[in-house]
Amino acid sequence: MRFYDAIQLDPSCLKPQIRAAEDKKEKARLWLAIATRSFFIVVFAIMMIAPVSPLFGAENSPMAVAMFCIFLGLRFVDFGYRMQDSLVNLAIVFLLLCFAPSAAAQVNVVFAALIHVSAFFIILFMTSDSPEMGNAGVYTFAYIYLSGNPVWGMLLWKRALFTSIAYICCALLLFAKHRNKNKEVRFWDMVKNISLKNKKTQWHLQLALGVGLILALGGFFQFKRMMWAAFACGSILGCYGATAPDAMNRSVQRMVGCVGGSLVFFVLYPLLPESLQFLVGPLGGFCMGFCADYRFKTACNCLGAIFMATSLYGVQESVFLRVVQNFAGVIFGFLFLLIYQKVMQKCLDSQNEENVEIATA
Repeated sequence: MRFYDAIQLDPSCLKPQIRAAEDKKEKARLWLAIATRSFFIVVFAIMMIAPVSPLFGAENSPMAVAMFCIFLGLRFVDFGYRMQDSLVNLAIVFLLLCFAPSAAAQVNVVFAALIHVSAFFIILFMTSDSPEMGNAGVYTFAYIYLSGNPVWGMLLWKRALFTSIAYICCALLLFAKHRNKNKEVRFWDMVKNISLKNKKTQWHLQLALGVGLILALGGFFQFKRMMWAAFACGSILGCYGATAPDAMNRSVQRMVGCVGGSLVFFVLYPLLPESLQFLVGPLGGFCMGFCADYRFKTACNCLGAIFMATSLYGVQESVFLRVVQNFAGVIFGFLFLLIYQKVMQKCLDSQNEENVEIATA
């Protein structure tokens, strides 16, 4: 395998190869590939996100973060249908990401829930026809992050302008990487398959309802850093085909990683000179590039997330909020999963009984 090909792979793919390699030079080469990949991702993120603040306002840097993640995802995963439809739907997705979170933040809790659930369901349905590819996580992150950072007035129009530029870049990448795929598959064919009996529809609805509700409730009660709870909730509900034991296992992993990462930040951050404290965020991103285990990814993600919150809440309150909101999101997500799956099963059983009665009538 060429070194260039190696740096395209996730650590979850490279680490088994490292363990299997008998040659020390090959092990070192693969570790170097992981480090190089992580370094370039962090540098690319800084290069893409840093210019946004002076050009479009610091309040719009979250959109740059979201677009960066989508851009990386589009390199490997398409939407599962022909390119003409994909480009149109990508524009719709970007419009929803730009305007839906801000619209939901200005209405009451009922309308906010309707906006969040409907907008997020559309985004998931258009982009995540192959749940096993994991790209739903990218759009879940983007929607939640933008919902936690809404803007209005001139800043919203600046966000729209930046989103338009980002759309052009992402559309060109989508076309370049996937133009020859799924030429015979129309998006309308997928729309016709929407059904409560369809497992993907059930999953899309599960994730959209759970995340939409927790975002609406967070806005209604005005909880601090509620998007952290929504991230935790989305991580539980976003696992395709997850059962209650699967969700419990992921919940435990999430909280172990969250508590561990928060403690590392709490100890590390005050020890650093003030002139170096800004490096905590990039350090977390770089370390995440080495992680294949969900617990360690969660821990590394805490470093950048808590650092961003310290300017508003200070170190102690930020660490406290990180842990509390993650616990709240995990509990909400797990309970929602149990209730949703029971209700869905009853609906399906009821439909089956009605079909049997009609068939025997």
